[in-house]
Amino acid sequence: MTDLGTADGYVGAMKGVLYSRAPGVCIADISHSIPRHDIGAAAHALTNTVPFFPAGTIHICVVGPGVGSDSKAVLVMHKDQILVGPDNGVFALVAPRATKAYEISELAFLRDRPSMTFSGRDVFAAAAAELARGGKPEEAGPQVVLRGRLPAEQSEGAAACVAHIDVFGNLITNIARAKVPAGAGFRIAGRDIAALSESYSNVGTGELVAYIGSRDTLEFAIREGNAAETLGASRGTVVELVQASNDEGSSE
Repeated sequence: MTDLGTADGYVGAMKGVLYSRAPGVCIADISHSIPRHDIGAAAHALTNTVPFFPAGTIHICVVGPGVGSDSKAVLVMHKDQILVGPDNGVFALVAPRATKAYEISELAFLRDRPSMTFSGRDVFAAAAAELARGGKPEEAGPQVVLRGRLPAEQSEGAAACVAHIDVFGNLITNIARAKVPAGAGFRIAGRDIAALSESYSNVGTGELVAYIGSRDTLEFAIREGNAAETLGASRGTVVELVQASNDEGSSE
């Protein structure tokens, strides 16, 4: 997963390294259309996909600012999978309690004379290939503590707010199902919603709906429309839980 797009051959070069150094490797593209340098969007997309891959999967995530900066290149042990990328905040959400993390510094995990401006090809693809052909994470370099900062709207104790906006303009919040009281209503961007619905079909076209999405968190949408544009909402927009009156009920 990268923010490199597919127009310039950068992703192709990374795949070339993987195929050359680990022949027979199976590559799955998650996305190369993450908004440029958007650590929050990358974390959301990776969190959305990692749980559905088999044990032993190696995830390369190259998204974020700081090319040539002092952000360490790391391998992160997360449950039964390995995350590979810069320590720039993405992994702080995906693996906030990572088992172990190692800096990528040993030559076996790097291409010869790695470029300072294309670590995706020369560091992260090379490291993933070494792992795929049997290299051990602890052989990559010294153990480190992740220092990347969590996006503010994702951190523990963060205010209830919009954490991500998907391609449909749906507003995905940081409020887990368990945090939504029975019978609660909601207020977002000056609009009130009396209760949860089970799906978009519970409201008419163009109407605002609140529901529990596929990530088991509270979401808002406009049926057959774009909630972000309609409400003028963005990542970080505050969401209020409003206790509904006794006669309003709930559609849960």
